[in-house]
Amino acid sequence: MQEFPDIGILHRRKIEAEIIKPIYEILVRDYGKEVAKAIIGEAVGQAAVNAGKEFAAKEPNGTSVESFVALQHLWEQDDALKITVVENDHEKYDYNVHRCRYAEMYQEMGLAEIGFLLSCNRDSKFIEGYAPHVKLDRPHTIMMGDGICDFRYRLQVENEK
Repeated sequence: MQEFPDIGILHRRKIEAEIIKPIYEILVRDYGKEVAKAIIGEAVGQAAVNAGKEFAAKEPNGTSVESFVALQHLWEQDDALKITVVENDHEKYDYNVHRCRYAEMYQEMGLAEIGFLLSCNRDSKFIEGYAPHVKLDRPHTIMMGDGICDFRYRLQVENEK
């Protein structure tokens, strides 16, 4: 993600989706939707874990809920997300997304059926790579037809892991 720092994440995801779309279509044709989705999900998920690790390596004092919150502007850039913060402290970061331009973009590109894999699935994978001691619970997503995305990040204490 560091090669083109002036390009926002929303624009990067569009470029990636333009590349992934024909790959996905060929995978569906040759192996079926289930296998195609599994392959795309695994590849994009691993890329998100790796990105999380790259970001973590740049944190001079290690990762925390606070350091993660400080990165959120990257995903919100270009009005990509309209959010309301519910709660934010050193142990948790809760917010709701009311508008998701990522979901809108994948819909417009004809990729709604894998939008979750291209975008939403990255969230839990990124935090896994960035801060394994922070967990994400997000039962609702706009991408899957819900009215909001409800992000709930929690610092895990040793006995909760």
